[in-house]
Order: sequence, then C-alpha cells, then structure tokens
Amino acid sequence: MAKRVDLLQGNIMTTLVQLALPIMGTALIQMAYNLVDMVWIGKLGSGAVAAVGTAGLLMWLSNGFTVLSRMGGQVHTAQKLGAGDPEEAGKYAQNAIQMGALLSIGYSAVMLIACRPLIGFFRLNDPAVVESAVQYLSIVSLGILASFLNQMFTALITTTGNSRTPFYFMTIGLVFNIVLDPLLIFGLGPIPSMKAAGAAWATTIAQWLVSILFLLYIRRDDHLFCYVRLFGKMDKECCVSIVKLGLPSALQNCIFPLISMVIARQVASFGDAAVAVQKVGSQIESVSWMISDGFSVAINSFVAQNYGAHNFSRAGRGYRAAMISMTVWGIFCSLLLILCGGWLFQLFITEPDVVPMGISYLTILGFSQIFMCWEGVNTGAYCGFGKTLPPSIVGIVFTAARIPAALILSSTSLGLDGIWWSLSISSVCKGTLLTLLFWRFLRHKLKEAPESLSQATI
Repeated sequence: MAKRVDLLQGNIMTTLVQLALPIMGTALIQMAYNLVDMVWIGKLGSGAVAAVGTAGLLMWLSNGFTVLSRMGGQVHTAQKLGAGDPEEAGKYAQNAIQMGALLSIGYSAVMLIACRPLIGFFRLNDPAVVESAVQYLSIVSLGILASFLNQMFTALITTTGNSRTPFYFMTIGLVFNIVLDPLLIFGLGPIPSMKAAGAAWATTIAQWLVSILFLLYIRRDDHLFCYVRLFGKMDKECCVSIVKLGLPSALQNCIFPLISMVIARQVASFGDAAVAVQKVGSQIESVSWMISDGFSVAINSFVAQNYGAHNFSRAGRGYRAAMISMTVWGIFCSLLLILCGGWLFQLFITEPDVVPMGISYLTILGFSQIFMCWEGVNTGAYCGFGKTLPPSIVGIVFTAARIPAALILSSTSLGLDGIWWSLSISSVCKGTLLTLLFWRFLRHKLKEAPESLSQATI
C-alpha cells in the first residue's frame, strides 16, 4: 500500500509538510479542473464564462450538503485511529460515506428537475447565456455523486496519513480532463462542437474516472477500508454523532453559496461581463484559498489524531507550524494578485473592456489573501479538536455581512468595486477573529498537557 505519514511521532514540521504537500497538490489539481475549463471556455467569450460561472454556484451549494457527512466522518475517523481503534474508525467512515452518497444523489435529482428555474434566479440578461447555463448545470449534475465520493475518499485516506494516493488519482483525472476539454468544446472530426456543454461532459467524465480509481484502491486497503462495508447497514448512533459534529460546517457551507448567489445577482446588475470577471477572478484567487483549504485538511487530520491520542501539546505545535507556513503563502499570493493581476486575468479573457474590471477585482482581493489563509488553518485546527461550531458561527456572520456591505459600497462612487471590497473586508475580519479565538481556546487546552505552547519547539 502507499506510504503513510505517522502523525503521532517525529518532527512536526517534517510530518506536516509530508502530509500537506500532496494535499495541496490535490487542491491545486481540483482548482485546475476549473481553470482548464475557464481557459477553453474563455475562448468562446465572456457570455460562455458567465453561463458556466452561474451554474457553478449551484454546484458549489452541493458541497454544503456533502460536508455534513464528510466533516463529521473525517474527524471521528481520525480521532479513533489516533486512539488505536481502527474497527470503530471504519464504522464511522462507512456511515459517513453512505450518508453523504444519499444526500448527493438527492441533490442531483433536484438539480436535474429544477435546473431552469434555478438558473432563472440569477436574472441573466442574454437568453443564449441562460440556455448555456441550464445545459451546463444539467450535465454536471450527473457528476455530483462522483464529486462527493472523491472528496470523501480523499478526506478519509488522508486521515490514515496517506495523502499521496488522492494526489495521484486527481492528477490522472486532470490529465483526462485536459485532453477531453478541447475535443468536446470545439469538436474534432466526428466529435461535434458542444461548447460549454462539452466542458461539462469533460469534467463529469473525469470525476467518475477518479471515483473508479478510488473504489479500486479501497478494495485493497488494509488499514482503514478493510473495516468498511459500503453496502452494510447504517448505524443510527454513528450517524447522529457524525451529524452533530458536521452540522455547523454543513450549515456554513450551504449558507455561503446562497450568500454568494445573492452577491452574484448584485454583480449581474452591472452586466454579464461583470459576472464573467467574478468567475474568472475567483478561479485565479483560488490559488490561495484552495492551498489553504488543503493545508486545513492536513492540520485537521494531524490535530484529530493527536487529540485522539491525548497528545494535546503536539497538536498545538502542529497548529503553530501550520500558521507559519500559511502566513508565508498568504503574503506570496497577495503580492501575486496585486502585482501580476493583469497578466493572470488575460490568460482567460482578453476583451479590452473586460480586462480593467478583472485587474481591479484581483487587486482588491489581493489585500485579504493572508487572512483567508489564517481562516483555513484555524478552521481545520478547530475541527480537529471536534469543535466545528466556532468557525462556523464566525464564517456565517461575516459572510452574511457581505450582502449589506455590497449594497452600501456599490451604491457609492466605487460601483462594482464596492462589491469586491465587501468580499475582501469580510475575509480580513474572519481570519483575524478566528486566529484570536483559537489561540484562546488552545491555551486552555494546553493546560491539560505537560508542556505549554510557549515552551515547545517545532
């Protein structure tokens, strides 16, 4: 089987880097799925980008439902592995997979049945853009189950200390997607040009390919999945525990896309080009937050296993190492977006009237990248301790504040830039507050350990 990292022993920084690098690579691969689509779809014009971006918001909402089981399952599984009880860990993993699969299938059905009225909510101006969005959403809905399985297997396999396998499988999926994208979008020989629908098919097929690879892997796993029975009876007690732990994160992940949909509606009032700017800009910006999210998964698993083993001091030192790493990354991303925003944006859209809007978006969001990274690390650490409520409350409150802030700021001379500032300011608030809250929580926890954080070395 693939080499695993021992999260309970060894040099902390080395352990975190060994675990986090493949996770961050996986996060970049997931981001690349969307970026590859944007590169090719951008060649069809800003209207096609707006269509895909609008449908993508509804797909984003599906993560809120699947995170209910993924977060609870991941934390419980890691804690049981740290406590030396793989059978109990397998039971939690099994119920998390089953619960999430049922939720993702239900969400797929809703998207397929109600795709047109859902797209109509955004009030897009061009009928052709609306039709492309409906078509794109219908197709990618067929891959929601595969997307969930990939996220769930990635999280669970990572809890065992093996982050390399998910990286390998996601890389294979990306290569497959890269090959399919131009073939299906523009057509070749007997393959017809499907435009935005072609990008949807490329992504959906690639996702199912990765799911098949994961299913083949878990059949041979002798560490965790040998205790998992995918078609076994669900355990009510396990499911309740998973829901209790995962519900705050699920609510946050459901509310966040809903808030983003309202913001997208405000953006649409400035025209379809503004929608395209937000879609492309957010994909470029995701270089920062997806790496942060990947490191969040790593620190989640690290903290959860050490918490399960009652090694609170090691968990605290791991958090400190993660904060140092993500602070450096956040500074780099801020400089990248602020100084190179124009060059990055023109990789996707080159229309002269749209480029200045894209540069403005990236510059404004560039000021909040370090705080976004802090938010990811603190959220992962909180969840590793089994405390999902504090980061969820902070996330919901300050993300919801974007709506009135966007209305107020966009009504001033800032115009569209006012909406971008509402996004950036909320990220600064979330990252700062979560860092202060978690330091206070950690100091309390470390009183139960023989070492204090200040005495420990990384």
